[in-house]
Amino acid sequence: MVSVLFVCLGNICRSPLAEAAFRAEARRRGLEVEVDSAGTGDWHVGRPPDRRSIAVAARNGADIAHLRARQVRAADFDRFDHIVALDRDNLATLRRLRPEGARARLSLLLDHVEGREGEAVADPYHGEAEHFDLAWADAVAGARGLARTIAGEAA
Repeated sequence: MVSVLFVCLGNICRSPLAEAAFRAEARRRGLEVEVDSAGTGDWHVGRPPDRRSIAVAARNGADIAHLRARQVRAADFDRFDHIVALDRDNLATLRRLRPEGARARLSLLLDHVEGREGEAVADPYHGEAEHFDLAWADAVAGARGLARTIAGEAA
């Protein structure tokens, strides 16, 4: 079973959306995966996702209301096969936190979308509902690309 951790700053907006989008895509493809999300910061630990993230996920058939924010731990770098950051700043933080010899492969979510390599999923936190719709669309595109990659690895 392949394991994937999605990471943004606070684990209340983008990473829960990416977790939900990837779960749906993995289910659609019949992939057996372990999926989680976390933040590099600790401001929201224990809190549910932002209400706007919950709303956009629900509009797209995903329930994320039960998720609770957590912070990345050193053990995650050996627990997960893939740790996928939602932006370059969090990817840089993950590279600094990654213990020597850890097995997790680090990437940006949009690295898995042809033509969008190196791009960040914009943080919708300070925006309006339409910013969350855009984050959802990016999460879905990235989830599809990552699932294709993982399906190819499993073949």
